[in-house]
Amino acid sequence: MHRRVFLALAMAGLARPGIAQTTGTPRPSDLLGAAGESYFIDWLNDFHARALEAGVSRPVLDGALSGLTPDPRVVALDSKQPEFARPVGAYVKSAVNDARISVGRQKRQEIAALETIEQVWGVPGEILIAIWAMETRFGAQMGDMDIIRCLATLAALGRRRAWAESELMAVFKILAEGDAPRERLRGSWAGAMGQTQMLPSTYLSYAADGDGDGRRDIWGSTADALASAANLLSHDGWRRNEGWAREVLLPPGFDHGLAEGPAEVPYWWAGRGALTADGKAWSTADAQAECVLLLPAGAAGPAFLALPNHFVIRKYNNSLAYALAVGLLADGFTGGGRLVTPWPNETPLSLDDRLAAQSALATLGYNPGAPDGVIGLATRQALRAWQKSQALPADGYLSADMVTRLRVAAKRDQSPASIAEKM
Repeated sequence: MHRRVFLALAMAGLARPGIAQTTGTPRPSDLLGAAGESYFIDWLNDFHARALEAGVSRPVLDGALSGLTPDPRVVALDSKQPEFARPVGAYVKSAVNDARISVGRQKRQEIAALETIEQVWGVPGEILIAIWAMETRFGAQMGDMDIIRCLATLAALGRRRAWAESELMAVFKILAEGDAPRERLRGSWAGAMGQTQMLPSTYLSYAADGDGDGRRDIWGSTADALASAANLLSHDGWRRNEGWAREVLLPPGFDHGLAEGPAEVPYWWAGRGALTADGKAWSTADAQAECVLLLPAGAAGPAFLALPNHFVIRKYNNSLAYALAVGLLADGFTGGGRLVTPWPNETPLSLDDRLAAQSALATLGYNPGAPDGVIGLATRQALRAWQKSQALPADGYLSADMVTRLRVAAKRDQSPASIAEKM
């Protein structure tokens, strides 16, 4: 049946969108020219009907979904677990370099709206420039993937269906309100878009007009992109006039098990020997803020007392390495950022190593969380507890040496002699 005939029947109540009719009426995905594997077509039929029932106009919906096919790159990326985990130090050293700092300093001087953005939202311009640098290399690499196709693929795959569908509904609203045309909605495979890589739902809630032209253009306007990032950080709890973290030096015999533990004011940490690495005093505001000790490369690497704003950055991108890179870049833009304690040479851990470490910790009676190869907080806490039981620095850092130690300990624990001893 021709598309115009189907639409006329639908308007007359004789054909329900999303349901194939007994007379051979094409399904919406067939009419839209969609193609691909059956899982995608089945999902698209169902979603198309539900979106119409939710009030999305047919022109917007058809314009967004016409000719849609699953993106094989998204299929591959969604299920991919990196074979090797890049060490935090290697990530930060690559991100925080002299060339990027030089460009950031120049950009900081060139963007006329930055001072106003700082005043309105309270987020320092250097933090916003650092996020801009990390997300898209100062707007030069915003991503070229069709985010509607990406989100549709993720929804059809099912693992993140509810989230992906909600983001698609946000995209439909962006299109309906005329904020951006269909062809401009390009970005990363996970749906982030614009110069500061915002998800569609985040754009709807927090995109801001930074250049005063009455529009929220995070693609073409740097001022709008930075203002939008500032608005989001402010909403997430950014604290005016406070820093993000300070590097500290720890004395011999320091209890490394305090890492990622108590949140205490700098005076409390100083009482335990954690002193600022540059020897400078804390600002009045920072001296009253509660800090958390971070040892991202273990006892042998740099130590940081993270202020509340550090964790706000991690809401923007939930990665310790990312937040450290943003903060150190921002410091570099204002003349700081050089660490006193260098990053150690770290060996990347394979997926097998990470899984083996988690399995060993579980075997030894500790709870590292799901055996997924992701060394998150639960795994680090379990590792600290085991390290403490072995009279090792309880820094929670999984090095290649620590993986070997855990393998040996778990094997010994499962030996006949050990099992007999426990009985």
